[in-house]
Parts: sequence; structure tokens; C-alpha cells
Amino acid sequence: MVNSKVIIITQARIGSSRFPGKVLQPLGDGTLLSTHLYRLKESKTADQIIVATTNEPDAYKIEEIAVKSGVKTYQGSLTDVLDRFYNAAKPYSPDYVVRVTSDCPLIDASLLDNIVKKTIDGGYDYGANIFTESYPDGQDIEVFTFSALEKAWRETTLISDREHVTPYIRNNSTFKGGDLFVSSDFPALTNFNHVRMTVDEPNDLDAISILVDRLGVNDTWLNYANFIHNNIDLFSNQRILRNEGFLNSIKQDFNMGKGQELYKKAKMLIPGGTMLLSKRPEMFLPDFWPAYYSKTAGCRVWDLDGKEYRDMSIMGVGTNTLGYSHIEVDEAVMNVVKTGNMSTLNCPEEVYLAEKLIEINPWADMVRFARSGGEANAIAIRIARAAAGKDNVAICGYHGWHDWYLSVNHNDSADGLSNHLLPGLNPMGVPLNLKNSVYPFHYNNFEELKKIVMEKNIGVIKMEVVRNMGPEDDFLHKVRKLATENGIVLIFDECTSGFRETYGGLFKKYGVEPDLTVFGKTISNGYALTAIVGKREIMDAAQKTFISSTFWTERIGPTAALKALEVMEREKSWEVITAIGNGVREGWAEISQRHGLEISISGLPALSTYSFNSPDSQKYKTYLTQEMLQKGFLASTNFYACMAHKEKDIEEYFDALDGIYHIISKCEKGNEDIDRLLWGGVSHSGFSRLN
Repeated sequence: MVNSKVIIITQARIGSSRFPGKVLQPLGDGTLLSTHLYRLKESKTADQIIVATTNEPDAYKIEEIAVKSGVKTYQGSLTDVLDRFYNAAKPYSPDYVVRVTSDCPLIDASLLDNIVKKTIDGGYDYGANIFTESYPDGQDIEVFTFSALEKAWRETTLISDREHVTPYIRNNSTFKGGDLFVSSDFPALTNFNHVRMTVDEPNDLDAISILVDRLGVNDTWLNYANFIHNNIDLFSNQRILRNEGFLNSIKQDFNMGKGQELYKKAKMLIPGGTMLLSKRPEMFLPDFWPAYYSKTAGCRVWDLDGKEYRDMSIMGVGTNTLGYSHIEVDEAVMNVVKTGNMSTLNCPEEVYLAEKLIEINPWADMVRFARSGGEANAIAIRIARAAAGKDNVAICGYHGWHDWYLSVNHNDSADGLSNHLLPGLNPMGVPLNLKNSVYPFHYNNFEELKKIVMEKNIGVIKMEVVRNMGPEDDFLHKVRKLATENGIVLIFDECTSGFRETYGGLFKKYGVEPDLTVFGKTISNGYALTAIVGKREIMDAAQKTFISSTFWTERIGPTAALKALEVMEREKSWEVITAIGNGVREGWAEISQRHGLEISISGLPALSTYSFNSPDSQKYKTYLTQEMLQKGFLASTNFYACMAHKEKDIEEYFDALDGIYHIISKCEKGNEDIDRLLWGGVSHSGFSRLN
């Protein structure tokens, strides 16, 4: 270990919501605080120990104990603990600071020295033994550079960051951190995260008193932990939630953040709170999801409070396969902004883009453009019905929100979309006379589709190429043949799947060509553009009906799409994101198996999702989102890959996920209660009302 100045700062205060004056309570021949300081003084690496206390009236009692123990003190802010901690350290100009808390009276100085050594030798800005939670609660030790502490003190504004000193350092990727699991302290593979040796409540002190009475104040943390483990009936405190105070302040941060405050206003001004069901905060973490963003870059998102997250979730609902704020695409768009986005004349880019899409799809001849996926699908249906001369449509998959699609739920089945979109969608506002004009069929069930075609005078078949599984028994080729033989227009909806596994439609992979296809989401990397691409004899029908809209002629969408397609083709983005997605799927399978959890994975590799095979699946999903949010990730049980997801992002994502899976595994085995771990409500799984 290099020669570095190390100080220990322990936090101590009189007030406590659950146990006021706990550090002054009798323990052995002294007090809880004096026992804590006695054990800290056994450290061989620390040059100084400081008690950082508050400016409360009775804080002098803490100072008296510290002075009697030969330890320095500092009095500072009651609520801004980071400020108190920083100013306690500053006069000593340390290289490294060790953070412990005085409600851990049996802290082990040898373990502390080991963590200090590993942090310094590893060249870390921050090192700790808290991430995997393999040590007992009460042996938590954090070591960090004074420069990291100073940066946190200067820059952070979050309540939890300032109340708990180190979250800003832990969650800031500019600092090099280490999870310092000291394996030599453990016999075999024993894990002691179920053992509690801290004092938050009176029965915690009773437990510590038993340890001191039986083993004295000079034993190792391991002997104390084994005694609790082997005599669990003596200890009534072992089910108290770990780090409850920190969780409460985290709740306050996210609940009172600017994003949630704005969302509360939004629900009063905007029906449903936001424009897209998939982006409602309730779909992720009710009352605590950040809700709004201020900026993006790569796979990173910043919320309205300036907090940075890595997006390991839906990446703009699958729109940004090249990554957020892609330089080349944005530069092309900014040039349009400077030279003019709208004019009395048409933008030439729409012609260039049509040429490019026909080049990519040589079976096609013509293109129409829109801006959103729902309207593009509605356009495709209008054109196809006009070309076929028949109204009735057979559908398989999700195709938007328009009347033609939601009318399925007017049919006699009443909830025909439950297997295609969401269960329980009310078609209120959709004309009843559209009843029995659209008929759903199940993927890979060719006989069901054939029966519908034979009985319902079908003019159009509209389907996603792949749903949660691939085609079986030559399914797509049979559909193509059925459509051709019966004069039916076949539409492949590639709004979601396009450009994720091929340079174009997923149908290329299976050697089947449609009459029309619809591309969206990925085609312009986050800018609004969708395309309806089709054969001339079908597309010409657009001239027989009325399809027209002012903002389909704006210039930004086609410009962004042209540049995005150029980058995709050059980088072979579909290959990259498929490889990334497959790697994540393999990681999910491995981590779930390692923790004894069963999950079901589905979707395209670059657009993957999974669910826990458990009655508590939705609760586990909510808990995972909650915990990953604290660790600086927007994450749930899905992952939409982009070019900006690098190996380090994936590694750190799984490092963060590991401890969460461990807790979920405990819940599944009945050793932990998932309900008490959740901050609030369970995430919505369907079309739920916002009250």
C-alpha cells in the first residue's frame, strides 16, 4: 500500500426518528459510541479519527465521549450530512477518507484496514464492501479519495446524496469504483447479509448487548456473525429492513423530484398524463419514475434534476438504434433547421428517400410517407382496401390506435385484441358499424387464418412478421400463397421489427415478400418518419382515395431517415444490435440460473423482454426497476439494444442486477417479503386508468 494519509470519519447524532439518543445508550462498560470508537482505534491504517456530529443542543454529550476516547470532533449541519462530512475532513487534508457510522458499535478495524488497502492498491476513487451485501448490516465500510468527496460536496443537490454522503460518488461514472468483497474473511461460500449488527431500534441494542455479554468487545465480526447465525432465536431484530433510512430519503428524492412534480401537473392537463401509453411512469415505477428528460447522449439520459442514467430499457421505445443524439443524424437535421423545414414547395429529400427504400426493397415500386406508426398503418389499410375492393381485414399483431384496428373489440368476442395488444381495451368512440370488419388470428395458426379468409370475405391480411416466436411449419410462405390465390393484399407491419435483423424488413430473413410493408421507429433514429412501401398496382390505389396531411411534407423526417439509413448501411447496425441483444439474453439466462430463478425470454434479440415465472412477477419487475434506478439505470425486464451500448455498459448493468436478483431469489424462497421492499405501488401491466 502506497504511503497515503487516511482518516476515519464516523457520523454520530443525538436525534433519531426511531431511537433518539441511541449512541449514548449503555453498552458493556461504556456506551454504544465509546465501544464503537474503541474498536475503530484498533485500525492500523488510519492517521486520525473524527466524530462528525451535529449542531443540536445536546451534541456536547457526544463530544464529551469522543474527547474521553481521545478522538477529534466536528459539529455541522443536521440535514446536510455531506456538508458536515466534508468540513470535518477538510482541515486534515487527507488523501483518503473512511466513512462509517456510530450506530455500528462492533465495526471491525481489521476489515476496515483490508478495505482501505484494497482501495488504495487498486487505484480506486471509491471502494467499499456494501454492493453485494455479503457482510452483516453493521460492518459497512466505504473508502474514497478526498477529491471525490470534494466533487460530490460541490456538485450534488439531491436529498439522498447530501443526506448519505456517498451516493453521488458511487453513481458517477467519472469515478473509478471497486466492490471489495474480501473473500479471505469468509469460510467457504457463506454469506452473512442476513445478519444484523447495527442499531436503529431498541431491540437492535438488545441484540448487541447479548453479543457483548457473551463474546466481549474485542472479538471479530465473523465470530459475532456466526454467533447470531447459530443462535438466531436469541435475536428478535433480524427481520428489520436493511438501510431503511436511506430508502426513505431515496423515496423522497424521486417522489419530490422535478419530473414527478411535473407529471402530477401533467395528469391534470393531459388525458392519460402523456401521449404514449408505453411512456407512462406507472408502467415502470408508480410515483417514483423520473418521468421527463432534459438531454440525451449515446445510451444516457438526464432527468430534470440533472441526474444521469444509462438507458438499459426501451431506448426511446425502440426508436434510437444508433444511440441518442447521433452526431451525423443530428447534424443533417440541424442543417435543415438552419435552411428551412417547411415551404410552399416540396422537399426533395422525400424523393431521394423513396428511391433509397425501393433500392432496399427491389420487389416494391412506390412509397408514401407519414410521421407516426399508427397513421402509417391506417394509410396502408386504406390503400389496401381500395386496391382489393373489399373492406374486411385479418390481423395478427399490434397495428396502432386507429378506429379500424380497435373495432376488433366490437366483435362478438368482445376482447379480440387481448392477444395482440392489451387485454381490456374499451373501443369507446369507435363507430359500432365497424363491427365485424376486422378479424384477429393467432401467429403460426394457419388453419385459423384460412378459415377466416374462407368465411369472412377478407380483402387484406395485415400482420407482424414475427411476434414472440418465429414462424413454424412454413407459416409465412403459406400466408403468402393464401393471399395470392385469393386476391388478398398482404401487408407486413415492420414498424417495430424493421432494420433490426436485416437492412430493411425482417421478411428478408424468411424469404417472403409482401404487397405492402410499413417501416417506422428505427428508420430515422428518433425523428418522426414512417414509410409505406409497396407494389405499384397496390400503391396506385392511393390515387382513388384521399390521403393527405400538411406535416407529412416537412423536411426533418426524410432528412434524418436518409442519414440514418446511410449510417446503418455503413456500420451494419442490425448485426451489431442483434449481437448485443443476444449477449444480454445470454446474461439474463445465466444470472437467473445462478440465483435459482426461472424466467421466460421473448422478442427479437435486439428487442428483448423477459418475465419472472412467478405469481409475484410484476412485483419483482417493479422492485428491479426501483433498485436499478438507484444505481443509475433506466431498466426493467426488457432491453432494446442500440449501437451506443458498449461492453462496459453491459458489464456494469449485470453487476448492478446481480444483487437485485439475489434479493428476488430470497423473496421467491420465502426468506424475504417483496411487499415490504417496494416503495409504493406495483407497475401497471396493461391499459390501467390513471386516478
